[in-house]
Amino acid sequence: MRRIFSDYAYGPRPRSNCWWDETIAAPDWPVLHGEAEADVAIIGGGFTGMSAALHLAESGVSVALLEAETAGWGASGRNGGFCCLGGSKLSASSMRRFFGKAAADTYGASEEAAVHLVRDLLNTHGIDADTHSQGETQLAHSAKAAAHLSAEAEAMRQQGEEPDFLTRDQLKDKGLNGSFHAALTTPLGFALNPRKYLLGLAAAAQKAGARLFQRSAALAVRQVGDRHQIETNNGVLRASKVIIATNGYSSENLPDWLAGRYMPTQSTVMVTRPLSEQELQAQGWFSHQMAYDTRNLLHYFRLMPDKRFLFGMRGGLFASPQAEAGIRRKLRRDFDAMFPAWKSVETTHCWSGMVCLSRNLVPFIGPVPGHPGMFAGLCYHGNGVAMGSYSGRLLSDLVQGRTPELPYSPVVQKMARFPFGRGRRVLMPPAYAFLGLTD
Repeated sequence: MRRIFSDYAYGPRPRSNCWWDETIAAPDWPVLHGEAEADVAIIGGGFTGMSAALHLAESGVSVALLEAETAGWGASGRNGGFCCLGGSKLSASSMRRFFGKAAADTYGASEEAAVHLVRDLLNTHGIDADTHSQGETQLAHSAKAAAHLSAEAEAMRQQGEEPDFLTRDQLKDKGLNGSFHAALTTPLGFALNPRKYLLGLAAAAQKAGARLFQRSAALAVRQVGDRHQIETNNGVLRASKVIIATNGYSSENLPDWLAGRYMPTQSTVMVTRPLSEQELQAQGWFSHQMAYDTRNLLHYFRLMPDKRFLFGMRGGLFASPQAEAGIRRKLRRDFDAMFPAWKSVETTHCWSGMVCLSRNLVPFIGPVPGHPGMFAGLCYHGNGVAMGSYSGRLLSDLVQGRTPELPYSPVVQKMARFPFGRGRRVLMPPAYAFLGLTD
């Protein structure tokens, strides 16, 4: 594999002490040994790959999925568990300007459909993923940001909607007390345990007939006649079609087309011990809303059903033991600053993982140019619970030659290269410095 971070980023240390691992045991999938055949091979066992495997298997397609590590090892098993609108980092106005109103509207419809898809999957397959939160609440970190939220709420009113907007004085009564200036809640979305959701999808996919393999990293993909040959460390999988679903853990040569087209970047999460009712009241935070602040380098947080508090942030740029320790210290400092009544509350778990960005700030979902029979879905900009699941659903249709039943926008059908090739990470420090200044 040719990846752009050091081996440390893809090893076990960043995800060590991940809280989700303690909530549900990993299934013991087999390792691929020898030769195997399938109609469709899927590389990557996260939300995208597993959703594609489930939907393909339900359609009667022979599916084999290759996971490089174990179930839930990547970002899908270590994220913050926010099932919400998202996937793009483009504003609605920029998307309309770059892609046109029709394409932008279709993309907006896809974000909503993605959240509904996850809810439907949970219900259809009886997956208990500890869901909670009525939508998602955005909290203004400054007076300027509060004015923007207020303007957004007013625009919603003019369109006949009734926004759930809270002024600074109203936040405490709603259990959202902190150093925030206002709040605006989007009613669509909910929080969940991402590992329980992913493993629920996996169990459903296996029941439908999908074959799932662990510790079976794809090392090379070759076109042999009209089929693809995928070499792993212990075997070979041959398939007519291939889905690449590796997101922030992609390799520059799987396939070569991916080189320079995706940007992994770090997100770090911590979880506290369960908080007492007295501690919750002391801070004035007793809401179970999933929330995030208006910073570009945002913080995201929520009180979970067991009263543990989850707190995460963007911002890690380097991968080493020293860098990991540093970003975890910063995470805790930010938590203490935002929730000062909980300074003495212990962090019991802390980990990090890779989110994935694209140059045009939208996901990619579709056929891989120049590689007949190969498809890919990636770059969800930190919102992969819903959009990754949705991507897998779309890919299952595309692989079968079907026009997707769900909204499929031209917005997600192209993927430009970043400058500097494998050295493109040089772009991130100045970009993050600028974003930090604007925050």
